[in-house]
Amino acid sequence: MDLQIPCYAYMFGFLQADGHLARRVGQKGRLTVEINARDIEILRAFQRLTPHYSSITERVRAANFSPEHHSATWSPYAAEARAVLNELGMPYGKKSLTIRPPRREFSRPDYLRGIIDADGSLGWTAQGYPYLALTSASTALAAYLCHYAKKVTGTARTMSRNARDGVYNICYYKETAQRLAAHFYYDGCLAVPHQKANVESIQTWVRPPDMRVAPPRRRWTAREDRELIRLGHPDRAAAALDRTPQSCTMRLWRIRSGQVTLTPPPAPSLSP
Repeated sequence: MDLQIPCYAYMFGFLQADGHLARRVGQKGRLTVEINARDIEILRAFQRLTPHYSSITERVRAANFSPEHHSATWSPYAAEARAVLNELGMPYGKKSLTIRPPRREFSRPDYLRGIIDADGSLGWTAQGYPYLALTSASTALAAYLCHYAKKVTGTARTMSRNARDGVYNICYYKETAQRLAAHFYYDGCLAVPHQKANVESIQTWVRPPDMRVAPPRRRWTAREDRELIRLGHPDRAAAALDRTPQSCTMRLWRIRSGQVTLTPPPAPSLSP
């Protein structure tokens, strides 16, 4: 499974995010991937890429989001296939917090497209703007997407876990979402069919002439955070830090509510 080959990089990203690898006594174990039956073609593609016997089954069951959820499950049976995936970085058992990009050369856009197809989404916001998003509990994955997307688009994102369920929600909007989607979902790539259709759809959006382009976000530094806490008032901090009172109010609330972890000041030098 050479991850420099696009289809295998995509497949590994998808399995890492949406598959489950179980280990049992001896050589026994199981690999399963269950998805909405509308996307069964991607499982058939994985079946063709795997040189071991596997099966695809369908079922209809009650789920928390639908009383009759129609799903499809792909199950390869070879111990060798499980061993290869585990060696590449897919852990056994619960994995949402620990998965990370491979520690070897791999096709980056294809791997990330697999992650997004499994654990992300793209399409239109309620306001009618294009978006591309990843929801993940893995710090390594969220950080890697932010790093890669900044290289591709120049847009930076600040990572923070959702206070409600502890996951990262990394979102890109408008032209940034269009550029990322076009980069990940190039012509002829392996991808979930409905995601490809969404990519084509969001490329039709054009910014209205009267919609201003927001300037690049100025990220808060550890020194500014400490000064904001010391001053303790948005208006005074805005004047001292050359920021808006609204920005200082929001940052102060995030610090006090625990959404932002303060970096301790550097230790004083002990050299003479």
